[in-house]
Amino acid sequence: MTSPHTSEARIAVVIPAFREGERIARVVRDVKSFVPVVVVVDDCSPDNTSDEAHSSGAVVFKHEVNKGKGAALKTAFKKLAEMGYDYGITMDGDGQHDPQQLPLFIKEINESHAAMVVGNRFSNAQGMPKVRWLVNRSMSWLISKICRCSIPDTQCGYRAIAVSNPCILAAKSDHFDYESEVLILTARNKGVIKSVPVKTIYQGEVSKIRPMRDTLRFFKLLWRI
Repeated sequence: MTSPHTSEARIAVVIPAFREGERIARVVRDVKSFVPVVVVVDDCSPDNTSDEAHSSGAVVFKHEVNKGKGAALKTAFKKLAEMGYDYGITMDGDGQHDPQQLPLFIKEINESHAAMVVGNRFSNAQGMPKVRWLVNRSMSWLISKICRCSIPDTQCGYRAIAVSNPCILAAKSDHFDYESEVLILTARNKGVIKSVPVKTIYQGEVSKIRPMRDTLRFFKLLWRI
């Protein structure tokens, strides 16, 4: 696997968004204090997500039909490749990821040129709901076993991915299981995976994950992969 080996990588922030019209503008503005280019992929939101993101200075692409988070990330990284970027740092559009920790990712990228840098919320898990803590711990243990390397928080969506990582487009998943598939494929492809400590801000947001449906997709992924 190839990785960019420049002293200062070209980095953009990537935000897949669905129904985030109330929050996306603030997220984009906060992010732009650290990384000037923010790419938002609106996954066919029925609200004003695209308009709010655009008015806040993001580069916006919109799906004409709802395709899923994984599909939105694929779209974003295809665009980053066309735009000549080396890395995309993925963040959620609901404000759960703290932009002030972007320098941690940037530092790790420029020092290690890793294929992926994954946020580790367990370094500071205060405020994480107990059920979510247990599920995330269990999933991280399982996926680490599959990857044959220790990844403290495999379920964290706050992560940096090299645009040159072929697993971005090789992954077949289009939904929330996409992030796990890219992680597994990257490990199997001998890509370097690093972690940095992050905190997550919980403000009572309603998760877009559907437990029954998305758990079934995850186990189908394990069977297929």
